[in-house]
Amino acid sequence: MDDPHYLSGLDLTGRRVVVFGGGSVAQRRLPRLISAGARVELVSPVSPHTTPSVQGMADAGELVWHQRRYAEGDLRAAWYALACTNDPATNAEICAEAERERVFCVRADEGESGSAVTPATGRHGGLLFGVLSGGEPLRSAAVRDAMLDGLHAGTIEDGRRPHPEGTLPGVALVGGGPGDPDLITVRARRLLSRADVVVVDRLGPRDLLDELAPEVEVVDAAKIPYGRAASQDVINRTLVEKAKEGKFVVRLKGGDPYLFGRGFEEVQACAEAGVPVTMVPGITSAFAVPAAADVPVTHRGVAHEVVVVSGHVAPGDERSLVDWSLLARMRGTIVLMMGVERLPKFAAALLEGGRPGDTPVAVVEDGTMRTQRVLRSTLASVAEEAAAAGVRPPAVIVFGPVAGLDRNQAG
Repeated sequence: MDDPHYLSGLDLTGRRVVVFGGGSVAQRRLPRLISAGARVELVSPVSPHTTPSVQGMADAGELVWHQRRYAEGDLRAAWYALACTNDPATNAEICAEAERERVFCVRADEGESGSAVTPATGRHGGLLFGVLSGGEPLRSAAVRDAMLDGLHAGTIEDGRRPHPEGTLPGVALVGGGPGDPDLITVRARRLLSRADVVVVDRLGPRDLLDELAPEVEVVDAAKIPYGRAASQDVINRTLVEKAKEGKFVVRLKGGDPYLFGRGFEEVQACAEAGVPVTMVPGITSAFAVPAAADVPVTHRGVAHEVVVVSGHVAPGDERSLVDWSLLARMRGTIVLMMGVERLPKFAAALLEGGRPGDTPVAVVEDGTMRTQRVLRSTLASVAEEAAAAGVRPPAVIVFGPVAGLDRNQAG
């Protein structure tokens, strides 16, 4: 049977919405109501009836919390209600009052008994759509997810109009994550599907390029360590020129653009030329790559500090801004990026500064990719062992006790 409900978009901005029950259902529904601008009131006793996350929304002033059970009259002057308590009889009473007050009400435990149901919703590029399936929520969610995947990949047309003549869509500076294309953010993937031009470097999630429409121009800005490289000035000029042609340009970078990615240099170049920039943070490989190799950069009782260091300049070089003697005296975690070529110098600097030779070290090459390799060593041996293993960039190197932790060993 077809779903009999009538789909409609509600403008809840500034309007009173009452949610009964502060458990896991409310925890899922409240953020969307708050972001829609509703004046949300929560009626729920304190723990265990209200989750810490819901309490956090109340503590942050995002909603008004009445710390009690439902009482007759709670729905006067309300526009919308959700009955999410763990007591079916109470939910039935709430729905009955909602019927009398002519307030649409969602009943979480018995959806068809309410006067409204919550669709599985998705957002994409200014679109908001909902799916109902006659009381089969898993089916609704599956269809919603398939729609989102198609919209993100561009296999489903989103109906977006071409850029009006003479406009300047600008540049999106997008962090692509550590390498695995599944680890790019939803917003980044959405913007990538809208691109007219994609300027990509070697560390960006290359597999996503195959999903681009044939008419999208791809500009290779590969920066191969110690080899052929596109000048940063050339990259900056390309972003500006393509944007001024009226094209939407996505600068797809690996990791996060602002962590040793020269992202802010590109933002400054665009700003100087009057080109608007949208910044989309990415999952930084400094933390994601160790995590993929079972190396937590912090751990209770083991490391209370993390320092991320660039390895493009050796210790002792006049251009270096790093105090290696200070790092050597630290007890926590050092994450070294771009450090493969000069690893012997970095290890020597830490040893000379007082770090013990048996300090655990993990070297993760091609992190999150199918070619990922992990070398476990110690500070005294890592330079020699990495050379013997033929470790090549890109690799993230972690120094500190966390690199010696074992997931199968109780803490």
